Amino acid sequence: MPQSVPSMSRRVARTLRTSLFAQVACALVIGVVVGRLWPHAGTAVQPLGDGFVRLIKAMIAPLVFCVVVAGITKAGDLKAFGRIGLKALIWFEVATTVALVVGLLAGNIVRPGSGMNVDPSQLDASAVDEKTGGGELPSTSEFILHSLPDSAVGAFAENSLLQVLVLSCLVGAALLHLGNTKVPAILPAIEQGQEIVFAIVGFIMKLAPLAVFGATAHLVGEYGLGALSTYGKLIGVCYAVALIFLLLLGLALKALTGLSLWKFVRYTREELLLALGTASSETVMPRMMQKLRQAGCRDDAVGLVLPTGYSFNLDGASIYLSIGTLFIAQAVGVDLTLGQQITVVLVLMLTSKGMAGVPGSAFLALSATASALGVIPAGAVALLLGVDRIMDAMRVATNLLGNCVAVFVVSRWEGALDLVRAKKVLGGEIAFVPEQAEQAGQAKAAEQAEQAEKADEPGGADEGTAGPKSLAPATPAASPSPLPDAPSSTARE
Repeated sequence: MPQSVPSMSRRVARTLRTSLFAQVACALVIGVVVGRLWPHAGTAVQPLGDGFVRLIKAMIAPLVFCVVVAGITKAGDLKAFGRIGLKALIWFEVATTVALVVGLLAGNIVRPGSGMNVDPSQLDASAVDEKTGGGELPSTSEFILHSLPDSAVGAFAENSLLQVLVLSCLVGAALLHLGNTKVPAILPAIEQGQEIVFAIVGFIMKLAPLAVFGATAHLVGEYGLGALSTYGKLIGVCYAVALIFLLLLGLALKALTGLSLWKFVRYTREELLLALGTASSETVMPRMMQKLRQAGCRDDAVGLVLPTGYSFNLDGASIYLSIGTLFIAQAVGVDLTLGQQITVVLVLMLTSKGMAGVPGSAFLALSATASALGVIPAGAVALLLGVDRIMDAMRVATNLLGNCVAVFVVSRWEGALDLVRAKKVLGGEIAFVPEQAEQAGQAKAAEQAEQAEKADEPGGADEGTAGPKSLAPATPAASPSPLPDAPSSTARE
């Protein structure tokens, strides 16, 4: 008897029930409709998005700490960790410089601000101060000092990723120095803490559709769609340049690793849509770390490169800043010379590194650039107030994909990438399994294997069965080998 085919309504209902991507996509559409038809209602549901972001941010610092510490000890080589950091910084600088240059080239060719003939004296410069809260970007020395924690608790309380990274590196180095014989319980506790954090993230992710609905409805309700016509040329240029830059990233990823950026986009489509809906790439950092690890990237590379990229590798923001600077200059009738445009690149290369976590950072960077040039009125930065939120989707998607590409490239460069597994995962041959579910499955498989081994050898334990009975070898790469009481040790047997 032939099996009955489920009706269309049942298939749709099943998809909405089981697919986070479908849930988030529907929430995005409903949010746009509600914000457009009932603006006040759209603004009222903003706490849904803000609350979700707060919950996710609460998990980022402990997650980064656990992943980095475990990654260092599993690698067993602090020098390798230092090499990963150095290679990541080199890649970040190259990528952001390319983004700035591509943005300037597009701004010169398309000239999105020409013909506007804006009188700077008619602009309200105080609106920029209100947007930035009167703050300013940190200097290079301040940025470096702020990256060093003055309180272990404060680094976590302030959710400062760079400070948490520094603490994580110190703890990981100390564990390698002391060895497993002196602190045998610390690493298992950290790994168990990591499992708890991933489980909590799994709970929070169930609220993602509500968060996307609230954030989208608020954005459309408060800002409307009128800016699309007023700044259409600027918006089109920025998004087109972001697409071109992502194509360049895809070519670089293919050439250096053999992986496809498009397949990675399909693999992470749920996270990308959530980041776009909430206008925050931080909301998906925990899930991205899980997916990168399951795609063959080693723990230490993921734990160091991805969080560091959130502060140092702002490709989307760099595109926006370079095009925005030219747009402002063209709108007020200022033609920048080649030397001045080179100055723009140099200034933005510095200011973009201190943008993460600073309110209104894009406007602060633009103001700093205008001041450095000395020919663009500072008040002209207010021209971008009406379009800044619309650029969030471009910035978030480009920043996020740029950081993920950096993880793959640096991992391949360091030999910390399982390329065979990566191709299978991105090709759909190996399905993504949430971290807690994967670990539960591994524990069950190990238990079944141990029982089968005991059944085969009832006479007792030999070398083959001695390992799984002890705590540390249950996960062979989870703890460093016993190290001698030497002043330092950075290698494993």
